Amino acid sequence: MLNSTHQRRHGLKQQAGEQHVGDWVGPLIRMNLLTPRQAVSLKEASRFWLQLGLVSFGGPAGQIALLHRELVDRRRWLSERRFLHALNYCMLLPGPEATQLATYLGWLMHGVPGGLMAGGLFLAPSVLVLTTLATAYALWGQLPLLTGVFVVLKPAVLAIVIVAAWRLGQRALRTPLLIGIAAAAFVSLAVLRLPYPLVVLGAALSGLVAGRWRPGLLFAPTPPSPDTQLSASTREATALQQQEPIHGDHTPTPEHCRFSRRQLARILLAWGLALLIPLALLSAIGGWNGTLAVMARFFTRVALLSFGGAYAVLPYVAQGAVEQFGWLTASQMLDGLALGETTPGPLIMVVAFVGFMGGWNRGLGAGLADAGGSLALAVAAALVTVWFTFLPSFGLILAGAPLVETSRGDLRFSAPLTAITAAVVGVIASLAAFFSAPVLWPLGAFSPTAALVVALGLLAQLKGRWSVLQVIGAAAATGAGLAGLELLLS
Repeated sequence: MLNSTHQRRHGLKQQAGEQHVGDWVGPLIRMNLLTPRQAVSLKEASRFWLQLGLVSFGGPAGQIALLHRELVDRRRWLSERRFLHALNYCMLLPGPEATQLATYLGWLMHGVPGGLMAGGLFLAPSVLVLTTLATAYALWGQLPLLTGVFVVLKPAVLAIVIVAAWRLGQRALRTPLLIGIAAAAFVSLAVLRLPYPLVVLGAALSGLVAGRWRPGLLFAPTPPSPDTQLSASTREATALQQQEPIHGDHTPTPEHCRFSRRQLARILLAWGLALLIPLALLSAIGGWNGTLAVMARFFTRVALLSFGGAYAVLPYVAQGAVEQFGWLTASQMLDGLALGETTPGPLIMVVAFVGFMGGWNRGLGAGLADAGGSLALAVAAALVTVWFTFLPSFGLILAGAPLVETSRGDLRFSAPLTAITAAVVGVIASLAAFFSAPVLWPLGAFSPTAALVVALGLLAQLKGRWSVLQVIGAAAATGAGLAGLELLLS
């Protein structure tokens, strides 16, 4: 019985295109001859998540690219396959993909505390920055210096998105079918304007069918490398010099990542209490139809309906905030979107601006400006919108991640997730196409300056091996310098 089970599992791994190196790397790990890199502490990981939150420009594509570059390529905290497995699950969920991915990876490394720390620190800088900018906007209007910085930062972000699509495509599109799925996803979003959930569902179904009947269409056999011609002893010696990532393809599943009904029940209970207790308090303070209670319920719906990223759900947010509730004007909504696009953190964080302006405008209407009550209500409203917008994401990750981890190596799950990875390449490419129009033709005419910044950003990453952080830093510094010079000369 045990042998037959082992054979079935081995067959699934072969069908999924596991590298032959796994046949000897795995035993080496189990014998402690080849050990993964020493795990990082929660403190060290927390510093990384905070730093990431400070520079997480570029929307989901840029943020996912940054996560991949830092965690897979540079720090080797996890393998390519573990990263994509987590990303595929996050792409299926409503809510901001990059935030959910950070939460998932934090949970993978340090359990529930690590997930909460990763997601919270990833969001905290964005909340602080956007609330500060919203305060300045409400008090003094537009900020010329910030606008000047964005002129250079936006083309640099476009370059980051293009490189992200290119690099992910190189790794994920290994068969003609996967290339076709990526192309279909691009056309569906960029040309046909189909809903994002439909695109993901179509990719998953394609992968499910192919995995059931023709797995070879999804999983190309790994071409033999020069190392396969070496002797076993030579290969082992090479492996000993190259440590596995902390969470690699062959490292055992951590104990805290194993599924437990008791743990699931505790997470669901905590999730429910974190949702219901604040809602009850807000209703008790301001009434069920009070501004803060209405915002809490509205942005919970936004969180649960935000399939397809921020661009898919922002029209719903604008309709409710501007037309239905009158929290802010259409012009203010557009200004908030501009701030959200060019500040660190997920684009959906624009809801913090919406909540802030809703509280500010309601405070002014209630005559609270003189006592500072309007500003206090605005800050409270911003925090309420952030809490109820992102709380569902944390719950979905912490509750579902253990089940997702158990699916690694199972063809029934790996096949549709592999197809979704291919679709993600097309999604990122469509996002780059979406950004290119307002960046390269900002006023209806082609901008040579923006095109030059994009070209330099591409060269810096592909030829100069610049990190995403270096590209963003150089662009922000250049924009600030040019804007400051313009202000001095004016």
